[in-house]
Amino acid sequence: MSSKIGGSLWRRLGRLTATVAGITATALTVASCGPAAQETPPPQPTSAAQGEQGGPTPAPPKVEAGWPRWGFTHTGVSANNVTPRFEQIVADSLARTPMLQNQHIMGFGALNPEPYPGRFYWEDLDSRLTLMKRSGATPVITLCCAPDWMKGGPQGPTTDSAWDEHLEDAPYPEHFDDFARLAAEVAKRYDDVKYFMVWNEFKGFWPNHSKPADYKGYTEMYNKVYDAVKQVRPDAQIGGPYIGFDSNRTGRSELRGDWGVVNQNVLDAFDYWYENKKGADFIVVDGASPTDAHQLLPDEFGALSKFADVTEWLRKKTGDMPIWWSEWYFQPEDGTEWAEPKRLAVQAASMIEFARSGAATALYWNPQDKDGPCQGCLWDPRTGAETPTGQLVAEFTKWFPAGVRLDPVTSSDPKVRVLAQPERLLLVNTGDGAVTTTVDGQELTLEPYEIRWSGR
Repeated sequence: MSSKIGGSLWRRLGRLTATVAGITATALTVASCGPAAQETPPPQPTSAAQGEQGGPTPAPPKVEAGWPRWGFTHTGVSANNVTPRFEQIVADSLARTPMLQNQHIMGFGALNPEPYPGRFYWEDLDSRLTLMKRSGATPVITLCCAPDWMKGGPQGPTTDSAWDEHLEDAPYPEHFDDFARLAAEVAKRYDDVKYFMVWNEFKGFWPNHSKPADYKGYTEMYNKVYDAVKQVRPDAQIGGPYIGFDSNRTGRSELRGDWGVVNQNVLDAFDYWYENKKGADFIVVDGASPTDAHQLLPDEFGALSKFADVTEWLRKKTGDMPIWWSEWYFQPEDGTEWAEPKRLAVQAASMIEFARSGAATALYWNPQDKDGPCQGCLWDPRTGAETPTGQLVAEFTKWFPAGVRLDPVTSSDPKVRVLAQPERLLLVNTGDGAVTTTVDGQELTLEPYEIRWSGR
């Protein structure tokens, strides 16, 4: 998960191509404003359909009309870090199916935005937001991480050692107001960005997941950020707490399933934030289908029901607020490797879980690199061409936005998972052998781990 990004994974994702040894006064500018975002009317409510297993499928969440639901987060290397031609190729490809795109204000491809108090460096954020605009994205900004001087470090550009060792540190309490002011400056400068997520996975507020998080500290900082951003941008939509729903094989918690048990410390932190927040326009969480010990319970496809169970628990807990998955993972991080057809099938099946449970948003953590093969990348690091992963995310964006009506289509063989809407059908063979099944009145044969899209 992204909580591991600060050290070796940060280096593996790659440094920015525009390495800065020092930032000149000309690069440190005061915020300016861009064009305003446009409002869209809310969708008309639709009735729930029956799910594939016979149970009720929740009605679509309360979101804006045409909300794409799907998108991705830019990481250490993205299309703007290669060449102008490469960036244009990727932007043109993404523009064919506009989706959500998210960028952090520091780290994950962006240098320190405020190396000195009150002096700002916007070049990296400008570059990423320009890429989003060229590709027709609905932009999102994650208000993380914090400049070094807010967390015990020196003023000035962040050093290599500070990137590796302190990126994930939280601001000191005496600097919560400073971080809130930085968040407000970001919101003012990028006033065509409407959606902001506050912080990332309780970084620095939860150093040991076997013990309770500093949820009081996070909530205090969140409330200051919420007030500061809303003061300068009343139209801004703000979400939190961006906490990872870690799970284990066993434990004492009300949120459990065949996939395991959610860490009670997660639920305690979420409950405190939810009860004490100043406000929120949407709920932000992330998580992985494997347990913390890299177990897939009962197997790689069965474990995916965690995504639906957590989403449904959150919707009920919050009175059906829009649920955003800021990150989601389905492959163990213990060196487990899958052939690409299987990896894609598991990814498609996980996205089916989000759609069925009524998640409003699911952002894919894009593991982009600069060269060589890159499993899971949305575009080829050498050519910029769309990959099978990119095509999968684009197809979900096109056919299964948040407000789409789901139809109760089933498969005669349970190995084949089905997601259907009035015009389009998705089938995923979760087995390692060919399967012949009847779906929507048609007999079909799918190859091992085949993903098939068809009209209805």
